[in-house]
Amino acid sequence: MTIHREGYKSIAIGTLIFGSTNFVCWYFFSASLPVLCWVIFAATLFVLLFLVSFFRIPNRVFTINENQLIAPADGRVVVIEETVDVEYFKDKRLQVSVFMSPANVHVNRNPLSGEVVYNQYHKGKFLVAWNPKSSTDNERHSVVIKKGNTEVLVKQIAGALAKRIVNYLSVGQKVNQTDEFGFIKFGSRVDLLLPVGTKINVQLNEVVKGGVTVIATLS
Repeated sequence: MTIHREGYKSIAIGTLIFGSTNFVCWYFFSASLPVLCWVIFAATLFVLLFLVSFFRIPNRVFTINENQLIAPADGRVVVIEETVDVEYFKDKRLQVSVFMSPANVHVNRNPLSGEVVYNQYHKGKFLVAWNPKSSTDNERHSVVIKKGNTEVLVKQIAGALAKRIVNYLSVGQKVNQTDEFGFIKFGSRVDLLLPVGTKINVQLNEVVKGGVTVIATLS
């Protein structure tokens, strides 16, 4: 396991707060309030370890298959339905959404190889990520990857806790399946908009792993 580069600053700040808080507590209050010092130590250690865990990148064997779409994120499938995309396709699409809790790995990965033909950031609200309106009302970053005649829109969506979406792609860039394309901090969601009729390989509430689980099979 390694730590994602997006976490270096946050972990450094967290470590500084952990160290300074406990230094002050033990230096000034250890004699008179030892129990309180131990409670503060345990609480701040838990927060620091959670912060480190949030930015983890676990070692995995990725699934590479040009005829399949691979999960772009860890989490739970919360939506499988037809929808009308008003942003790019302007027609009906099959939407598959993966909700990421704060405990999930938050690295986002390319579901397929191809060329980036669209890349757009949208300001918005911070509704809870499972709210149906979060796909269109929340802060989000949309990318379309084209492979042959197939185009797939991948949408990173901020949630009530997620306040920063990071996306590393640009229009014209060639990308490889399962390579990292972004990161969302502190709980969020990723939508996939697929051609209607695409064979879906997952079910509602199924837990998926980014870069590993097969979401759909391309025709």
